[in-house]
Amino acid sequence: MQSVMIDFIISLDGYASADGWPGLWGVESPEYLAWLEADDTDYDVLMGAKTYRLMSDFAAQMPDDPGFQAMAAMPKVVFSSTLDEPLSWANTVLVTDDPVGWVRSRKESGERPMRTLGSLSVCRALLSAGLVDRFRVVVFPFITGATGQERIFDGYPDVGLELVESKTFDKGMQLLTYVPTILDRPPAGGMGSMPESQPDAGR
Repeated sequence: MQSVMIDFIISLDGYASADGWPGLWGVESPEYLAWLEADDTDYDVLMGAKTYRLMSDFAAQMPDDPGFQAMAAMPKVVFSSTLDEPLSWANTVLVTDDPVGWVRSRKESGERPMRTLGSLSVCRALLSAGLVDRFRVVVFPFITGATGQERIFDGYPDVGLELVESKTFDKGMQLLTYVPTILDRPPAGGMGSMPESQPDAGR
């Protein structure tokens, strides 16, 4: 049985990107980039058409970049009904089937674990179908309330997260890896229901 990991980089307030900000929110962290390059070699990488177009264009523009060279060597799967073969990015397979059915089958018969790259709708579908074994985020130390784009968690079910790994990189990014559990109701117990109104703590 192979595993599936959702993998995101996000701002603290849960955005995938922000208008006018450079990639990785402009943070240059040799420690993070070294970890990312080493980690990327062990998975089949899953993505949707939008992410494929974006990342393959970057790869074509920066063929000598070590990060994109490593990504070119990785086995990649793109789910799309709009792309056509042959695909220009090396080691990429086009799948026109539903991602949920394809991933469910590969969990049973595949040879490598799988992880996602971006692709919010693919990740949402896989998580909702109960196919995700790990949920990993790298949280960048920014709040992008005015400029944030692509709210990652909109449309998700309620999910409980058990923390199984954490790491702080040299520029303050936090790596958090969880085991996700879809919740059919809010957790019971604790302090109970909050009162309808609370006094202003500043008064």
